[in-house]
Amino acid sequence: MKFHSSSVEESVALGKKIGAFLKKGDVLALQGPLAAGKTTITKGIAQALGVEDTITSPTFCLISEYQGRLPLYHFDVYRLQGSDDFANLGAEDMLYGDGVCLIEWSEKIMDELPKKTIILRLEVSPGKESERDIYIENWPYGEIQ
Repeated sequence: MKFHSSSVEESVALGKKIGAFLKKGDVLALQGPLAAGKTTITKGIAQALGVEDTITSPTFCLISEYQGRLPLYHFDVYRLQGSDDFANLGAEDMLYGDGVCLIEWSEKIMDELPKKTIILRLEVSPGKESERDIYIENWPYGEIQ
């Protein structure tokens, strides 16, 4: 599936639509360059999950945990060297736990993720800094309206 976002608000709204479908055990791999909007779309997903905390990128702490209708585990693996570092975080408990996992910079650790991982690939539109194309792969829930 492909979506287009012309603003932060549209990206958050798409995140809310995605989050409304999510269930226990879902893993989302967010991919895209720096400032592509990975944390922005995460904010919408978190809102749909009933998270009331402010969502920020967990770049320096690596994992942030939030409570909503399901626990939300928000990873940022930008600073990791690869799959071994990810495995050493103890992430397996979260990947196969009772919540939803969102992993920014997941390109680095795809071999550690479950086969059913949903991929959200964000691309900045050339020459249009505020616009994004968002591709969703391996989506198990039907059409997003």
